[in-house]
Amino acid sequence: MLSFIIRRTLLAIPVLVGIVVVVFFLIRAIPGDPCTAMLGERATIAACERFNAANGLNEPIWVQLTIYMRNVFTFNLGESIRFSRPVNQILIERLPLTTELAGSALLIAISGGVPLGILAARKHNTMVDAGTMAFANIGVSMPVFWLGLMLAYIFAVLLKGTPLALPPSGRLTAGVFSIPYFEVWSWNLVEGTFWAKLNEYISNHYIFNTFITGQWDVWWDAVRHMILPAITLATIPLAIIARITRSSLLEVMNKDYIRTARAKGASEKRVVGRHALRNSLLPVVTIIGLQLGLLLGGAVLTETVFGLAGIGRALFDAITGRDYAIVQGFTVVVALGYVMVNLLVDISYGYLDPRIRVK
Repeated sequence: MLSFIIRRTLLAIPVLVGIVVVVFFLIRAIPGDPCTAMLGERATIAACERFNAANGLNEPIWVQLTIYMRNVFTFNLGESIRFSRPVNQILIERLPLTTELAGSALLIAISGGVPLGILAARKHNTMVDAGTMAFANIGVSMPVFWLGLMLAYIFAVLLKGTPLALPPSGRLTAGVFSIPYFEVWSWNLVEGTFWAKLNEYISNHYIFNTFITGQWDVWWDAVRHMILPAITLATIPLAIIARITRSSLLEVMNKDYIRTARAKGASEKRVVGRHALRNSLLPVVTIIGLQLGLLLGGAVLTETVFGLAGIGRALFDAITGRDYAIVQGFTVVVALGYVMVNLLVDISYGYLDPRIRVK
């Protein structure tokens, strides 16, 4: 198993390098340039030359790529042209929200999609099956921005003043703050060090931070703010997972060993839970991994609708503003997350089906 994990890890390295190179050239292929985006269309040639020199954009493209690759491998993602701040610091502030949102959405999608798929497979060709798949089709077809606006209107406007009311935007109510755990526990961290930045990043996951420190009022406030965006983002993955679970389970249920288990007198619950479900999980695990990667990079609309300052929204603003450092840095981080998720999926294959380990 260890050699299997090492092989999969080594295969991920050239993928990451390729992504860095492709993103570097693609962002520069977009019409327009950072000088015009920052200084305006009336910026003079001399002003643009000074701007490009100050930001290292006057060097040949291969020199820029070499410098950037060297910085990436030393965990230096550069400095934002727009904000004049290190991209690493912006990531520490923005990435926790997106990971919380993507994680919450995936949890909802798995908790709802897998049981619905199992139910539809067990009740194949019945009204339950038809109703479940109709719900899944509606979920796949529903635009995220429309669903987000409708949920915000229902729970923040129509249900305002009731126990079911939920906040339509933001991460915390104005005046409510999440105190970092290292401050609650009086840790002495040296500002600017890797350890300090790591703890700052972890503490910016408000739901986790407030839970481990017992800030229950703030925790509940953070959870309430996350419900609507998470449901909105989870709708499409939930529908896809339900459909894949159903089709995969139906395929396995027709196998000979399932008929043998039934012939031996095993209950239907045992047949599905012990024999059929595990053998039908490979496609389900694959689609869950793909959906998590898509959630990490595709939350732009959800973050915009609900006024959340995550990496999806920042990435969109950076593309329109030609902020090369943010686009490259955020894309590299999202790609790294995507590769890591796929690595975990590969490892889970080896656990679910031992025959894969020897390939």
